[in-house]
Amino acid sequence: MRRYQLIVIRGGPAGLAAAIQAREDGVEDILVLERDHELGGILNQCIHNGFGLHLFQEELTGPAYAERFIDQLKELGIAYRLNSMVLKLTDQREVCYVNREDGYCQVSADAVILAMGCRERTRGNITIPGTRCAGIYTAGAAQRLLNIEGYMVGKKVVILGSGDIGLIMARRLTLEGAEVEAVVELLPYSGGLTRNIVQCLDDYNIPLYLSHTIVDVRGEERLEQVVVMEVDAQRKPIPGTEKVYDCDTLLLSVGLLPENELSQSAGVQMDPVTGGPKVNELMETSIPGVFACGNVVHVHDIVDFVTKEARRAGAGAARLIKGAVENGNTVQTRPGKGVRYIVPQVIRPANMDQKQTLFFRVTDVFKDKELALYGDDKLLRRIKKRHMAPGEMVMVEVTREELASCGTLRIEVEG
Repeated sequence: MRRYQLIVIRGGPAGLAAAIQAREDGVEDILVLERDHELGGILNQCIHNGFGLHLFQEELTGPAYAERFIDQLKELGIAYRLNSMVLKLTDQREVCYVNREDGYCQVSADAVILAMGCRERTRGNITIPGTRCAGIYTAGAAQRLLNIEGYMVGKKVVILGSGDIGLIMARRLTLEGAEVEAVVELLPYSGGLTRNIVQCLDDYNIPLYLSHTIVDVRGEERLEQVVVMEVDAQRKPIPGTEKVYDCDTLLLSVGLLPENELSQSAGVQMDPVTGGPKVNELMETSIPGVFACGNVVHVHDIVDFVTKEARRAGAGAARLIKGAVENGNTVQTRPGKGVRYIVPQVIRPANMDQKQTLFFRVTDVFKDKELALYGDDKLLRRIKKRHMAPGEMVMVEVTREELASCGTLRIEVEG
């Protein structure tokens, strides 16, 4: 069995950044396994701009952002295999994959980085009633058909869910000549970035209906109509609020799920809120030597943050390979009032730099509130926030000194 120092599963934005960081930190023997026919992952179909604002201070398209890392990967001589489907991962860091050139392969590594990304919720996940007619797509599938394969998915479109992909596709389809009649959102707030609501809906006069959902899908061979109703505080349809839209296409932008079948089969401990692995300050999972980063851990809204997190995973894997990991005091992070989850879930201050970035999401839209950080119920500090929303990742830095004598770190929304 061929043994590597590091194996990275998938070559999207997270896998590329992690592999590059590990090489820069001294890991020489790296293998990246990508199941698609090219590196770059989901970025290849995201031809709109807006990527790289945080990392490069300039606007790039998805392919242009990915190309910077692909070029760097090749310049560093990092080995990769395309069209390679990973079938199995064990708790001993053994990886089984298959492709046409090599056939069925078994390899192992001193460290493995999970960077499988996420997938979309489908109609089956949310159980929309109605007929099983053609013309119903996830927003990401429609994006690939349009941007990569060159197929127009429809002419009169309704979008269910206000996630970022759905918002972006509302604009994209409009520019291609389709009529986007409405974006319908079950929750009382949008699940997408504010900038996407403004640039993709408001700028094109596309209506967004909050606290609404689709209660029926009508059509024989092809979609003909959808029925939309307003919902109450318990998300139950309100009788008498029906609106019927004639349309030939329905796009679903109803959330993303971290792709963790491999993680679970290996026995990685999962977080029930994020749907991804529980990780520590080095992005290491509950299995020693197995790291995770990007959307496989928790769903991000900006790829720059994926890159930042993946670099931490690559640096953590390099540190473990070189035998430089310390244990010592362990701090558990705990989401408090108004906070859904916190990543990482465990922090060992001995392995921190001077500061550690915590990623989390809030439970509702909050304006002019404070984030309160508590160490073992003792207030450490407060941070004023003008605006926080579930669709936008929040980041807070904590110092090694703040965590030095804590057993738990809790973050709450107050004020």
